[in-house]
Amino acid sequence: MSADKNTEWQGDLAPGDELAEDSGVSAGVRGYLIGLVVSLLLTAASFLIIHDTFLWKPGIPVALGVLAVAQMGIHLVFFLHLNTGPDNTNNILALAFGVLIVAIVVSGSLWIMSHLNNNMMPIERVMDLHQQR
Repeated sequence: MSADKNTEWQGDLAPGDELAEDSGVSAGVRGYLIGLVVSLLLTAASFLIIHDTFLWKPGIPVALGVLAVAQMGIHLVFFLHLNTGPDNTNNILALAFGVLIVAIVVSGSLWIMSHLNNNMMPIERVMDLHQQR
């Protein structure tokens, strides 16, 4: 191998990364086009799942969830260039923190709504109180 940095093999690359010798406009556009095509295929698959009858009805939400997570992964890798390289540690930690905050907010909201629903007065009792006025 050559000692030149541009022609030397850089090791394994993530799907959204390019080789050093491929750095340029065409390599960047190629990565974005691959991400776009895969995203469009995943979107078409989700519409196909909704409008066709080949999937068991209770399995549709699970399939849509799997396709949504896959599409988020495609966006993170191909468009936001998030990979496991040493220079992306802060980005991965920021993403993990954001996911944690969203999980806390969503689970806390569901917990509060559940407790409010359990502790509310039945509607018949509310109507009786309203009519007594």
